[in-house]
Amino acid sequence: MTDEPATGEPSMDEPVPVGRTTDLGFAKLMPDIDRDGGWLLTLDGTPQSYVDLADPTHLEFEYTRRIGHLVDALAPAGRPLDVLHLGGGALTLPRYLAATRPGSRQQVVDVDGPLLDLVAEHLPWQGPGADITATVGDARAALAATPARSQDLVIADVFHGSRTPAHLTSVEFLRLAAAALRPGGCYAANLADGPPLAFAKAQAATVRAVFPHVFLVAEAPVLRGRRYGNILLAGSTAPLPTAELTRLLAGDIFPARLTEGEELAALVGRTAPVTDADATDSPPPPDGAFSVG
Repeated sequence: MTDEPATGEPSMDEPVPVGRTTDLGFAKLMPDIDRDGGWLLTLDGTPQSYVDLADPTHLEFEYTRRIGHLVDALAPAGRPLDVLHLGGGALTLPRYLAATRPGSRQQVVDVDGPLLDLVAEHLPWQGPGADITATVGDARAALAATPARSQDLVIADVFHGSRTPAHLTSVEFLRLAAAALRPGGCYAANLADGPPLAFAKAQAATVRAVFPHVFLVAEAPVLRGRRYGNILLAGSTAPLPTAELTRLLAGDIFPARLTEGEELAALVGRTAPVTDADATDSPPPPDGAFSVG
């Protein structure tokens, strides 16, 4: 399998886009002409990851910035964490953790082996302080095989194209995540939904059925059901650092709102948790929501 080069005649030192057909579609790595070291990964035209090889602490996408804020708030600065990443993309968040918390032990699981190969060849992730292992496999199967109470953080960021697979949305799946976490560990999921937020509400109900401490983060227009967008949903057996996280979210260049407690309960209403018997993929985005050239 070979990469598809860009057209034209760039200089020998100029990074060029590369593309490859992978198990889930056509992946393309495109250099950011406005930022040295910046690369965008798309899959069938849908943005998947943005990586800055020169500065892995730079988080370009809104949802990665929010997960980054959560990572920053979970433990004292610099303390290593054991983290399981379900979904790899270009390994943006593993690189961030390796840079901000050197010595963190990180396992990345992605179902698309050729995509991981493409990223490894063109945007290698190993370096000083990085203990990152990437393997090919199904996220749920990998979670089921994870030793009990071995992880400080489980991050679920799995999209097949632009949709979260159904088998990663149920109470049964969340119970596997809870079993893998140490006491007080955190489960965090990147989801996407739009009006009337039926999927997001059901996922919040599902996380609330497993974890006693839960919050949801989204931009105000998304939370109000006015447009499609990313949603961060997190749960833990211990109180989460919501005050610090609220401060970080408010000061971000992409401000977002954190919802918890009674406000989250009101949002969920009578929505029932999702089980394996009734789980469905997340809804598709509206046409043109994430397309790039």
